[in-house]
Amino acid sequence: MNIPNKLTLFRIILVPFFVFFMLSDLLGDYSKWIALVIFCLASFTDYLDGNIARKYNLVTNFGKFMDPLADKMLVCSAFICFVETGKLSAWYVIIIIAREFIISGFRLVASDKGVVIAASIYGKVKTVFQMITIILLLIDLDNNLYILLTNIFVYASLIMTIVSLVDYIRKNKNVLKEE
Repeated sequence: MNIPNKLTLFRIILVPFFVFFMLSDLLGDYSKWIALVIFCLASFTDYLDGNIARKYNLVTNFGKFMDPLADKMLVCSAFICFVETGKLSAWYVIIIIAREFIISGFRLVASDKGVVIAASIYGKVKTVFQMITIILLLIDLDNNLYILLTNIFVYASLIMTIVSLVDYIRKNKNVLKEE
């Protein structure tokens, strides 16, 4: 178990704590700030584990499988919690989660055929937009400019989710062809 894989496991362990503090009022307003810190820490481990794995040639099959799964768990949990708290509509989150299932399905089929589908620049930009969106929604300031900025990121991340999905399908449609 190398350091990048430990960071991935740590991110997975942080998800229930993040959800608890995001949905709990146990510590009043502090709960949302704790959730924000946990989310930022978990997001940073995503950045860190990938860089360490590539830099020190510590890429493993476990990491290839679990790292994207940990990311999906964190981001999807956050978006689902925003439906619960009334900050996002369910249709928005369904699109986000559906994209993740579709891409995971593509990767599974590709893997079965010995093909690795690498993350695209659109997928990486989508992830950055989604994480910024989550952070902005967690901070939740009552300021018109802040609300506008948050709304811009909400819709930009939705657009990037759709763009990255179309890009993956376009680039990898041959994976679905029968041999």
